[in-house]
Amino acid sequence: MSDSSVAIAIRDLVKRYAPVKGKGGRAGQGGAGQGAEGKLALGGVSFDVPQGQIFGLLGPNGAGKSTLINIMAGLVMKTSGTVEIWGHDIDRDSRNAKASIGIVPQEIVFDPFFTPFEVLENQGGLWGVPKALRRSEELLKAVHLADKRNAYSRSLSGGMKRRLLIAKAMVHSPPILVLDEPTAGVDVELRRQLWELVSELNHQGVTVVLTTHYLEEAEELCDRIAIINHGQLITNRPTRELVEMTREKILLLTLDRDIGDLPSHPAFVKCRKAGERVLEITYDKDRVTAGEVLGQVQAQGFVIVDVSTQEPDLEDVFVQLTSDREAA
Repeated sequence: MSDSSVAIAIRDLVKRYAPVKGKGGRAGQGGAGQGAEGKLALGGVSFDVPQGQIFGLLGPNGAGKSTLINIMAGLVMKTSGTVEIWGHDIDRDSRNAKASIGIVPQEIVFDPFFTPFEVLENQGGLWGVPKALRRSEELLKAVHLADKRNAYSRSLSGGMKRRLLIAKAMVHSPPILVLDEPTAGVDVELRRQLWELVSELNHQGVTVVLTTHYLEEAEELCDRIAIINHGQLITNRPTRELVEMTREKILLLTLDRDIGDLPSHPAFVKCRKAGERVLEITYDKDRVTAGEVLGQVQAQGFVIVDVSTQEPDLEDVFVQLTSDREAA
């Protein structure tokens, strides 16, 4: 491939869905944002997914994430632009492009009357993997389902079914695994198990692309995160760098007496009582320092007994970036 460090290369990707036709065969009103030219789902998105990383693809509902994944999977035809998967263009070399990626969908998709072993064997056959080269037993062990080898798939718990989907996506040994909302609807413990499994696969060299609405999940797992909204790429940065983008920080101050009038400063985003003697100040770190915040409070005659800080997280950045986009 042209760049051996890139697992997926997306350039100027556009997808415009055709307008919905009315009863008379003419273009109708369609859904929100759909005019005579149809709905623009992706408006020229470009980014790279580095090899060997866990890459987060985030965005609000309707942002274009599923459309992008379906284009990579060959389920949706793009309008224009290019997509290379492991160096294979999805138009010129679709066979190798599809063979280089495994997709784990949101929906539970397999025959409930097959056993987990049969599910994997059948999937291997569909991919043309010779029986001697199939890894069904190995994959069942990897996703901790070896003891359920001969159980009906319909009898598995929700978390087990999710793990079976991951094994199913890996039967043809793709170097890239795409997980579309893998922990939707599962409890905290099962989410943790799936996180551990994804991390283990990544440590084995699999590049992982993850979409999720659990932002703490993305912050913990992902090396790099891209955020899209309304079909546009808003940002694409290393996770730690992205989290540090937020302009706001919070100080919790315990004071020596009850709080009367609240201190004010042009850089204070919010100042409120969090208790009789506890003050919570949200401030713009680009305009004022923590020391200046403390000085402003002390200038009103308060003695500060204790100080604690709350660091921004990915949710703060996500809301800030997508809200800015809405405002624009």
